Amino acid sequence: MNEDPRNCGERFFGRIIRMKKAEPTQSASAMIDARIRELGDWRGKTLARVRALIHEADPEIVEEWKYMGTPIFEHAGSVCTGETYKSVVKLTFARGASLKDPAGLFNSSLDGNMRRAIDIHENEKINEAALKYLIREAVALNVKSKSKPKPRRAIG
Repeated sequence: MNEDPRNCGERFFGRIIRMKKAEPTQSASAMIDARIRELGDWRGKTLARVRALIHEADPEIVEEWKYMGTPIFEHAGSVCTGETYKSVVKLTFARGASLKDPAGLFNSSLDGNMRRAIDIHENEKINEAALKYLIREAVALNVKSKSKPKPRRAIG
């Protein structure tokens, strides 16, 4: 059977819509690697260092690439993002308001009820032990929240 190649698509209101072939996608880790190389400055180095610290704090962290190109670090839920801006590398902790921060690392997004962020500027030294502590605390909070049974709604 020799079909006309112009008819290889879906019909939608009488028009043929050509379907794009699925492009192979890179892993989230490969995309984060590419972002670090693309930055090529202090922000790339800082993101790479913070990423390494996150994995040192919790080797079970899973890397994701979401929200139009944002690195996300997850374990039993979102732990933090690793965003890069012109003058700052920002780590936003999804449930940061629920975390103890004895070293006072959180310095941004302090007004909300959920998130807290750490803005890291050029030449700023990272308190590595305190950051690892926050990562472990965020993971523990996620794991604890996942293990709680959800209350059942009454039927009737």
